[in-house]
Amino acid sequence: MRSVVIYDSQYGNTRLLAEAIAAELAAVGTVDIENARNEDVTLPPDLTLLVVGGPTQVHGVSPPLRGQLDTIARHRLDGVQAAAFDTRGRGPRFLTGAASVGIAKRLEQKGARLLLEPESFLVEGAEGPLVEGELERARAWARSVLGMLTARAASLAVT
Repeated sequence: MRSVVIYDSQYGNTRLLAEAIAAELAAVGTVDIENARNEDVTLPPDLTLLVVGGPTQVHGVSPPLRGQLDTIARHRLDGVQAAAFDTRGRGPRFLTGAASVGIAKRLEQKGARLLLEPESFLVEGAEGPLVEGELERARAWARSVLGMLTARAASLAVT
């Protein structure tokens, strides 16, 4: 299985989550981790799973991450399974926003199929650090992503 984790991180919190998620995904295949602030984020032709995460900024997706997602050609993600996550402050989603919702929408527009609902991981204040327990929750979330991927593959094999 070939996975790519693309992230944007202003203060390092989302990077820590992306690294933890990538480490879990590495248990079942090759994982590339890409910083959205780099110019050339490439998606391999044999991509199975794309996980994208970034900080919530002004209730939505950060400009560097939005820019990277916008460069993906329409239908480029057809047949690719995907998951989206974000970091945001504590509080109701309607007050804080959630970049993961916008990320998920962009992934679906490019043809990806979401395995799970978008997920938010919490930070203390505007700059962090991560709320205690969020790194372990991210690892568990990554295992859930893998579980859903396996279940979907099994259901496709049966039909």
